[in-house]
Amino acid sequence: MCNLYSMMKTQAALIALIRAMYDLTGNLPPLHEIFPDQMAPVVTGGADGRALRMMRWGFPPPPNLGTRPVTNVRNTQSSYWRAWLKPEQRCLVPASRFCEWTDTTPKRKVWFDFGEDEPLFCFAGIWRPWTGTRGTKKDPATGEHMLYSFLTTDANADVKPVHAKAMPVILRNEGEWKTWLHAPVDEALALQRPLEDGALRVDERTT
Repeated sequence: MCNLYSMMKTQAALIALIRAMYDLTGNLPPLHEIFPDQMAPVVTGGADGRALRMMRWGFPPPPNLGTRPVTNVRNTQSSYWRAWLKPEQRCLVPASRFCEWTDTTPKRKVWFDFGEDEPLFCFAGIWRPWTGTRGTKKDPATGEHMLYSFLTTDANADVKPVHAKAMPVILRNEGEWKTWLHAPVDEALALQRPLEDGALRVDERTT
C-alpha cells in the first residue's frame, strides 16, 4: 500500500503539464514527502477546465471498518466506492515518485520513479467533500474538508519484490488523464491495471 509519495516539481511546471485553467493552491512549493492526512495538490476536471486545488489525503472508511483514513482504493466494485467513481468525483493526483517499505527489519524505503530527473505523472484519484475533524491531536482541523484517495491495482515486476500485493494506478499522458477525468465509469476503470514491467526506476535511497 502506497502511503508516501513526493511531488518535487515547481508549481509552474505542474500547471503547464496538467494544463490547469485555475490554480487554487496559493504558493505551492515542491513537496518532498507527502503522508496520509496531509494536504497536497489535486487536479479536478469540469466544464470550465481543469483546476489545481489542495485536498487532504484519505477518505473516511466504510462503515464498521474503524476510523483510519483510507488512502488507497482497490475494490472499485464496492457500492461504497462506486458512488465516488462518477466523472465529477474523479481527480488526478500529481506525483514525481512513490515509496513502498520493505518487509525487512528494520524496514527500508524503496522509491519508484520514471528516471533520474523524476518526471511528473498522476495517480488515478477520487475525491469527495466531508465534514468532521482531521489532522493530529496536537493540531486538529475541524470543519469542511475536501478529501482524496487513489486507486491501486496488481503490482508489476518492478514493485512486486518490495510490495507484492499492489501498486498505485499510474496515468502518464494526456489521453489517459482525459479518459480518467471524463469517460464513463467502465471505460475509466479499464485504466486500473499494472504499469508495464520495466517502466519504473527502482531507487533504494532512504531519503
